[in-house]
Amino acid sequence: MMRLPHFTFHSPRTVQDAADLLASAPPGDAMIVAGGTDLLPNMKRRQQVPSTLIGLRHIAALRTIANGQGLTIGAGVTLSAIVRDDRVRRAYTGLWQAASQVATPPLRNMGTIGGNLCLDTRCNYYDQSYEWRKAIDFCMKKDDRGAERGAPQVCWVATSSPKCLAVSSSDTAPMLMALGASVDLASAAGVRSMPIADLYRNDGIHYLTRRPDEILTSVRLPPADGWKSTYWKLRRRGSFDFPVLSVAAALNMKGETVEAARIVLGAVASRPVASENAAAALLGRRLTDDVIAEAAELAAVPSRPMDNTDFTLVWRKRVTRDFVAYALRELRGDEATDLRRRLHAWHVVPGA
Repeated sequence: MMRLPHFTFHSPRTVQDAADLLASAPPGDAMIVAGGTDLLPNMKRRQQVPSTLIGLRHIAALRTIANGQGLTIGAGVTLSAIVRDDRVRRAYTGLWQAASQVATPPLRNMGTIGGNLCLDTRCNYYDQSYEWRKAIDFCMKKDDRGAERGAPQVCWVATSSPKCLAVSSSDTAPMLMALGASVDLASAAGVRSMPIADLYRNDGIHYLTRRPDEILTSVRLPPADGWKSTYWKLRRRGSFDFPVLSVAAALNMKGETVEAARIVLGAVASRPVASENAAAALLGRRLTDDVIAEAAELAAVPSRPMDNTDFTLVWRKRVTRDFVAYALRELRGDEATDLRRRLHAWHVVPGA
């Protein structure tokens, strides 16, 4: 049985109190926890071993969804609460779809939008027990012993890689990028805001630009103003699994003509990847089958999955264009319910 390491737990009632606790802790000593659905299993595997946890669950200000210029979602709002919110379902359908496909209902009841955005990157060589990782001499993401012997640190996915290639597996991050969202980060020194795209780096270890003393407090969605969105997810099982490929698409159309577009891929790198050329290929055009096929082909170019998740990397890259096409057809108005149901069954992906 894997057990949690010993730690001290604090349960502040305000963001300021939580930020002050973070600021007073030695660097790397404290971590924040909301639902704990990712952090606590990682602690059992000794992937993270903070001596202090600062719980955010009792901070009421983080658990609200407010109207305004768009929609502001507190980082402590659970994924289930987002799925239940009619404002999200109507105006930001892609976010509703992404949140509803995270894990299972019990985990969505605990997991928060802030936690999903800050989800640790994943890798078949990293997401194992401490003993398993020790047997292969660990990896550069955690406990690499190569440096102690004077040898280079190792990424077991690509042994010549100078950086970790663990994968971003957040469902909501690519969708919120496609929706043009921003986030607020609070620290003892104050609050700063940034586009959600700037929250991520393409580095499996240092995948967030959030500083260790900062708390992600809210997500700000711009007004929908005619934008339509959708989210498509590839996984082995119909529930519970992390994505091994996801496509988040958002379009703003005038009649049948695309005026603005964003397409973002998830689970193909250490951060969500925007397919800017694919989005540009849609502008000023109708969503004919030929235009969709062209955009889907362009979207597959920046998709560079590695051999560190489920399914073969070659097949995952190949089906990127298929999933982009599914998303664009759905935004065109094609019926997609039956296709979604079939794709949720693992047996529809033979040879992967």
